Amino acid sequence: MMTATGTTPTTAYAGTKRRLRLWIIVIALFMGWASYTFISQLERQGQSELKIAEAQQKLDAATTQINDLKAQVAKLNDKEYIGQLATKEQGMVKKGEQQIEVIED
Repeated sequence: MMTATGTTPTTAYAGTKRRLRLWIIVIALFMGWASYTFISQLERQGQSELKIAEAQQKLDAATTQINDLKAQVAKLNDKEYIGQLATKEQGMVKKGEQQIEVIED
């Protein structure tokens, strides 16, 4: 028996199956694109974390070097330390002192 629209129930069901199949293909393509994007972002995140770790190591090394230099500057403000450096590196002595030199045979 024919329906009022002039189509049989089997053809309407076939169109629904076709639309459903098309919809599943679109969803599968979208999910593939989403998966690809997710994986590429994870890879970029890993590379960024490595760069951050390297930068943090450089920052720690620079901080250590700055602290060492500040300690050295603080020592250079001490007159006794400057006197020791002058004696050790330049061979200078204070008035009334004599420098002792060791001569190896």
